[in-house]
Amino acid sequence: MSEDQGPLSSPGFWLHHAALTWRAELDARLRPLGLTPTQFMLLGSAGWLERESAVPPTQQEVAEQAGADRMMTSKILRALEDRGLLTRKADPDDARVLRLQLTEAGRELTRKAIAVAAELDAQYFGKDPKTLRAELRRMAHLRFR
Repeated sequence: MSEDQGPLSSPGFWLHHAALTWRAELDARLRPLGLTPTQFMLLGSAGWLERESAVPPTQQEVAEQAGADRMMTSKILRALEDRGLLTRKADPDDARVLRLQLTEAGRELTRKAIAVAAELDAQYFGKDPKTLRAELRRMAHLRFR
């Protein structure tokens, strides 16, 4: 089969395989830190939202930022809390809402993981991937239409 026929002609096919490759490499590089890519995405999202807001982010906001399933997010965040990487406290105005804050250990681990991910991104996408980032962002936003 030639590359201009069947699945080999689909950019989506190659995007899928490229994402699998990137994710597997990220997993291998995060493993020595004791993190999975999903744990990293949730910690990183919690830290980012915490810095960007006057109030700690909710568990729901972190799940949305990370693009993660809400039920899976709850389970993973509970495990990260058990490891002492973040706290989950009930919102004073609504006890059903949990607000998250990274602990100092969580912040330090997240900084290390961000450096690992940034190195991988530079290796895979170059030092200045503005065009690729813009196109991927455009595609990702189609999910929210």
